[in-house]
Amino acid sequence: MTDQTRTDQPAAPAKAAADSKASASSGTVLQRIILPRDGDPLDVRPLYLDESKNTHSHVSGRCEVTVPRSAKVSFGSYFNAFPASYWKRWTRVGEVVLRLTLRGSGRVDMYRSKPSGEHVHLEGRTIRSPKQWTQVDLRVKLTPFEDGGWIWFDLFTDDSTLELKDGAWTTDEQLPEQKIAVAITTMRPVDAVIALRTLGEDPAVLAVVSKVFVADQGAVKVRDTEGFTEAAKALGDRLQVIEQPNLGGSGGFGRGMFESLVNTDADQIMLMDDDIRLEPDALLRSNAFARAATQPVVVGSHMLNLQARSRLHTMGEVIDLGSCFWRAAPGAVTDHDFASKSLRKSKKLHRRIDVTYNGWWMCLFPREVVEQTGMPLPLFIKWDDSEYSLRALHKGYPTVSLPGSAVWHMPWTDKNDATDWQAYFHTRNRLILAALHSPYDVRKTLVQQGLKLSLRHLLSMEYSTVALQQKAIEDFLAGPDRLFDSMRTAIGDVAQLRKKYTDAQTLPSAREFPPPTFDMVRAEQMLRPPVNPAVIAVRAFEALLHNLKEPEPAAMDRPQINVPANNARWFLLGNLDSATVSNADGSGVSFRRRDPREFRELGKRVINNYRRLAREWPRMKQVYRDALPELTSVESWRKVFEN
Repeated sequence: MTDQTRTDQPAAPAKAAADSKASASSGTVLQRIILPRDGDPLDVRPLYLDESKNTHSHVSGRCEVTVPRSAKVSFGSYFNAFPASYWKRWTRVGEVVLRLTLRGSGRVDMYRSKPSGEHVHLEGRTIRSPKQWTQVDLRVKLTPFEDGGWIWFDLFTDDSTLELKDGAWTTDEQLPEQKIAVAITTMRPVDAVIALRTLGEDPAVLAVVSKVFVADQGAVKVRDTEGFTEAAKALGDRLQVIEQPNLGGSGGFGRGMFESLVNTDADQIMLMDDDIRLEPDALLRSNAFARAATQPVVVGSHMLNLQARSRLHTMGEVIDLGSCFWRAAPGAVTDHDFASKSLRKSKKLHRRIDVTYNGWWMCLFPREVVEQTGMPLPLFIKWDDSEYSLRALHKGYPTVSLPGSAVWHMPWTDKNDATDWQAYFHTRNRLILAALHSPYDVRKTLVQQGLKLSLRHLLSMEYSTVALQQKAIEDFLAGPDRLFDSMRTAIGDVAQLRKKYTDAQTLPSAREFPPPTFDMVRAEQMLRPPVNPAVIAVRAFEALLHNLKEPEPAAMDRPQINVPANNARWFLLGNLDSATVSNADGSGVSFRRRDPREFRELGKRVINNYRRLAREWPRMKQVYRDALPELTSVESWRKVFEN
C-alpha cells in the first residue's frame, strides 16, 4: 500500500474548478463521496456523515464539506463507506484508490472492517495546507474482503478547519464505458416528475444516461403535471414519454425493457419505480459495478424507508423455493436505523449478503442479461421482479444487492397489500412462480398454507380477500393462455368482485358510526395471542362455531368494536359479529360484518380449489414451463403494445 500527496499552488476560480474536475476524473470513479442535497430532510444526514453529538460539519455542496476545529468526522457511513467485499466478490477490481481534495490542517485516517465488524486501521496522513488544495491518494488492496468488510476514512482537526472539495473511490482499471437506458413506469405523475428532475440535475448522471423511457399509465398524464416542462428540458432528447393503458408494473417495466432493446443500443437497462426519492449517485454506482463485473450480473439497489429516511429496510432478500415466499437473505439486517447506530458501530452490517433477487424499485440489467433472459412475465403486478431474477439465475446471471446504491421507497411492511385488491395478484403470481421455478413438490406446503390463511381471513370477516384468492387459484388452473389479456382486464375484474363485499369498501372514519358497545376489557383479553398449539386449536374451534351461528341483528348496522389495523387478528375478530377495522395505510376504515352464509360458501370453495390444486399441480407445472418462451418473448410483448 502506498500514499501519494500532491500540493497545488493557489488557483484562480476557473483553475480551481478545472482541478476539481481533474481530481474527480483521475482513474475510473467507482463511487463519489457525496453529501446531502439542500432539499433533503435533516434525518438523512447520518447516511452521509458519522458525526459526534457535539460536531456539526458545514455542507456547502454535493461533494463539499468543512470539518470544524477540534472535531472528528467519519465517512464510515452508508453512502460514503466503500462496500469492498461486494467489489472483491463480483468484479475484477483488485485495488481501490481513495482520492480526496483537501484544504486546511488536520489528518486523514483510513480504516477497514472485517466480516465480524471489527475495525483495522490501515493508514493515516497529516494535512498541513491552509491556503491551497491538496490531493491525497490512499490505496487499498481488496485481498482480505472475500466474506465481508467495508473501507472508510475519518477526518480529524485540531486548531484549524479542514475542507473537502471532492472525493471518490476510484480504480486504475480501465472499465468500458457503458450507457444506461432508464425505464420508469408511473401511475403517480407528480412522483414521476420528481424522479425526472432528480435525474436531470446531476451532470455526471446525464453523462451516462442515453435514454429515459416513462411508461405513463395514469389517468392524469405526466405531460400535464406541474414541473414536467422543466424536467423535460433538463433531459432533452433523452426523454420519451409513452402513454399506454394501465398494464401494471410488469406492463410498464416491460414497455421500458422493450423500447430499450428494440429502439436503443444502450449497454444497460435500469428499471426504476416512480414513487421513490432518488439518490442519483446510486445510478452511477450501479453502472460502475456492472461495468467492472467479471460476468454479467443484475445490480439491485437497496430500499431506504421513505417515511423514516435514516432507516435501511433490508440488506437483501431471497426466495425460499421450499415455501415459495420471499424473506430476508441469510445474515441480512432488516430495518436498521443509522441515526441510532452508525455503520461503524453495527457489527452485523459488515458481512457480505448473497441474494436471489432485488425489487424493481431500482434495478439495473446489462443488455446481455435481458437479451438472454427475455421479457418479464405478464403478471400485471407482484412477483414479476423475483421471478425474473430466478429466471436470469437459471441462465447464469446472478443478482447482487449493492450497498451504497439505494432509493427511498415506502417499505412493504407499512402496507397490507396481501389483503386488499392485490391479494389476487399475490396468490396467482406466487403459484406461477412456484410452478416455474421450485425444484420441490410444494403441493403439501401450498395447500396447508392456503387452507390456514383462508381460515384466518374468514374468521376475520375478510370475505373479499378470500374471494380474490380463490379467483386467483381458479385463474391459475385455467392456464397461461389468458395472461396477456388479463393485464388489461384483471384489475377491472378484481374491482368488480370487491364491490360485492362491504369489508372491501373504505369509509372515511369510524366516527361514521355510533360508539361501539363491546366490552373493551374483554376485547383486550381476547387480543392476547394464543401460543400453545392446544390453546390455538380450542380458540380456533370456538371461533369456527361462532361464525356458523346467526349474528346479532343490531351488530349489522352498528359495529361492536373499532379495531386498529395492527389488532385485526382472527382470535379477536373471530368472536365478534361486526367491527370497523382501520386500513393499514391510514386511509380510513372498513366495516366488517359476519355472514354465516358467505362463510360456508367461501369455505366450501376454498376446500374444493385446494383439493383441485393438489391434484392438478404436476400438470400445471408442465403447462406453464412449456408456455414460458412465448410469454417472455419480445414479439409477444410487441403485440401487446401495438394493440
